[in-house]
Amino acid sequence: MANFTAKDVADLRAKTGLGMMDCKNALVEADGDQDKAIKILREKGLATAEKKAGRIAAEGRVDIMTKDGVTAMVEVNSETDFAAKSDAFKSFVTGLLETIIANKPANVAELLASKYVGTANSVQDTLVELIAVIKENLSVRRFVIVEGITSTYIHGFGTTGVIVKFEAAADVVAKDGFAEFAKNIALQIAAGNPPQYVNIEDVPAEAVNEEKSVLIAQMKNDPKNANKPDQILEKIVSGRLGKFYERVCLVEQAYVKEDSITVGAYTKSVAKELGGDIKIAAFVLFEKGEGIEKKEENFAEEIAKLTGKA
Repeated sequence: MANFTAKDVADLRAKTGLGMMDCKNALVEADGDQDKAIKILREKGLATAEKKAGRIAAEGRVDIMTKDGVTAMVEVNSETDFAAKSDAFKSFVTGLLETIIANKPANVAELLASKYVGTANSVQDTLVELIAVIKENLSVRRFVIVEGITSTYIHGFGTTGVIVKFEAAADVVAKDGFAEFAKNIALQIAAGNPPQYVNIEDVPAEAVNEEKSVLIAQMKNDPKNANKPDQILEKIVSGRLGKFYERVCLVEQAYVKEDSITVGAYTKSVAKELGGDIKIAAFVLFEKGEGIEKKEENFAEEIAKLTGKA
């Protein structure tokens, strides 16, 4: 009996964009394990390198505020886009950002217990009041606080938010050109294929080994490589890791505004122009609804027939 449900097939399909039968067969082979199923699909050349688990849509808003050298980003979710665009919702998010910067809570629980800026009520009580007004379930999902030299970017109506932290001397930051450069880096992260790390050195060995195993499996599944020894395949794979780093490391990516150079090269050129060192220290990316599932109508019933659980 299959160790997964119709919903598991639906989840895997949403993550990979593949057909139901491909997803069902992969789950059978992986005994219901989603991560193993994705790896199996990748090894067969069916799935893309990135999981799309974080792309499932949910409504709400991501917003950012910078004040007194502190930058905060928050995601608040709602049931409908209509609610997220209401003045009451937008006003709540703005006040929430002010509350985060003022109180610097360690987590969402602390934030909800904090006094909402300008009132005698907690964030939790203020949220409950807003729910009564909007008549939808609302939730404060996550937030982050970054101090220091930052640049930010919000895409669309709060669908994507980015904070980038830089290390540079004050005189470099003050020069014409730094602000534009910093904004371009934030845009880079939000555009196209979002990176996972800043530099190659930041990539965990486990992630590199996982990628190597996938690449080797892909090559072994290719009849042209049937007689090649593992040592040869491993050498070829080592050469192909460059593509992996280009995908997951910010400084190795092609610069979005001039794809003939990398983000790393662009950073060095700006640093030279401004007469000082510039380091991209870290970044945070929030995508609205990342990992949250919206209700699917009738779709699970269709998949249930394939899994024998109708």
